[in-house]
Amino acid sequence: MRAELQAETEAERLERQAKLHELLHRLRGEPNVLLPFHQALALRPRGERHLGLRTIEVDKVVGSVDRYEDFDHRFLPKTPHTLERWKRLRALQLAGAEFPPIEVYQVGEAYFVKDGNHRVALAKATGQKFIDAHVIALDVPVPIEPGDTPKDLLLKAEYAHFLEKTRLKDLVPGAEEIRFTALGRYDRLLDHIATRRYFKGLEEGREISWEEAVVDWYENLYKPTVEAIRRLGLLRDFPGRTEADLYLWVMDHRYFLARELGVDPGPEGAAKSYEAHFGGVWKRLGGGLKRLLTGR
Repeated sequence: MRAELQAETEAERLERQAKLHELLHRLRGEPNVLLPFHQALALRPRGERHLGLRTIEVDKVVGSVDRYEDFDHRFLPKTPHTLERWKRLRALQLAGAEFPPIEVYQVGEAYFVKDGNHRVALAKATGQKFIDAHVIALDVPVPIEPGDTPKDLLLKAEYAHFLEKTRLKDLVPGAEEIRFTALGRYDRLLDHIATRRYFKGLEEGREISWEEAVVDWYENLYKPTVEAIRRLGLLRDFPGRTEADLYLWVMDHRYFLARELGVDPGPEGAAKSYEAHFGGVWKRLGGGLKRLLTGR
């Protein structure tokens, strides 16, 4: 009876916490759900491996195969049925019961529950650090990390599709990661590659293979532009953005300059011109804000 009363008290506290989390996320405009496993499948896994029974970190369990709507992003129960199930398990645990291992899919550094959602919720609520699990690892080109949001998964799914279409990592083994902060940008990279392929074919009077165009785009367009962005320290003027974001902006600016001047300024010239036109604006705004806050 004592175990049931304690479980009841803890379940009431969890219910209040879940409601508070829901309110805070609504105010911030952020989703308050577990990561759904079907979004992980959009990362185009190339296969799976059964790793057997492992001891995994509870904090790295961030999603579920089919119960992701029953819990919030911290695995707190969101529905009356889920809370009641959690309460029964907690009472059994307090009475000395032991539970079987859960079953999870491992995607990068994160885990998605196949079986045992309530046991994970119990482990998280009680501060348990590790849990035994039967692990199936998916081989994905873009790994998931425990802190990823639903938007991060969508971005990584787009990146996985880009890598599948271009085979960039196979064609250029040392190619760096290309990450965007907004959706729909990888399609623009595919357009850049197709355009590069077309004009290179005209210049050389021959058919250019897709693979050759991918390598040529990376080595002669993307990489030199990113290197110019780094040399100028341009990323500092645009906090929260990535080098890939700036690549697209600089390339748009390069196209504009080529049309206006009749001469292609190249990666370095385009990056310098972009900094002069737009980087300075951010610096002036930042400086003005600093003076406003400090009174100097």
